[in-house]
Amino acid sequence: MCRWLAYSGSSIMLEELLYKPAHSLIDQSLHARMGVETTNGDGFGVGWYPEDRHGLRGVVEPAVFRDTGPAWSDRNLHELAHCVRSPLFFAHIRASTGTAVQQTNCHPFRYGHWLWMHNGTIHGFTELKRDLALAVDPSLYPSIEGSTDSEMMFHLALTLGLREDVPGAVARMIGLVEATAERHGVPDSVQMTLAVSEGERLWAFRYSTEHHSRSLFFSGDVHSLRALHPENVALRQASDDTRVIVSEPIGNLPDAWNEVPESTYGVVEEGNDSMHALVPQRA
Repeated sequence: MCRWLAYSGSSIMLEELLYKPAHSLIDQSLHARMGVETTNGDGFGVGWYPEDRHGLRGVVEPAVFRDTGPAWSDRNLHELAHCVRSPLFFAHIRASTGTAVQQTNCHPFRYGHWLWMHNGTIHGFTELKRDLALAVDPSLYPSIEGSTDSEMMFHLALTLGLREDVPGAVARMIGLVEATAERHGVPDSVQMTLAVSEGERLWAFRYSTEHHSRSLFFSGDVHSLRALHPENVALRQASDDTRVIVSEPIGNLPDAWNEVPESTYGVVEEGNDSMHALVPQRA
């Protein structure tokens, strides 16, 4: 499995979350505590929207940097994180579930101004892959560059209306995968936590067919945390709408984190955060 982090809020340097906190995401690439594996060294990636996210035609495309080596020893990632500032970014460290360790299999995945990253698996993916690939819109299929179940899930969600209705498309994608797995006699097919953004809002999902999903946490209300920890410089600098979503907590403030409930998705957007039940939808 993998570990990931998604950030939305006041513009910060990537290193503030990737490297500086206790048990940072980079530390988790060697010493994960809640994942299936302790080490996540099968590649990494970051995707970020620039400080000025809006161009003449709306939100500009995010930048993506991915590589196949372990995150803990990559000097280029360290340099980039020290120099890049962003108000919305994704970071992912990979532990392969069987597909090749190659750049096109590293997260996050990008399509236009959309970013997508995933922790988990489609069980029996090799058996289901052909049927799932045939369900992808033919106009989208050429955009699949790698061989992971994660990228297939992304393109299925795009096919099923992600650009118009993110929660609905993800629910329909889950329903499609589960129905396909049932036809092939594959149990407990979906295991996922995933993050999605189009540059304005951030969605995070936690779900598994067996209702025993991988861990996922979201940061608490910044205003309340400032009151609890007035000595914390990072909290004083963060805007009230800052939110961080992580596979496992970072930093040394245990009261800063709340677990995302089972079969739930949340959305972070300006002036409003909300959480909802996630129910698969069948065609």
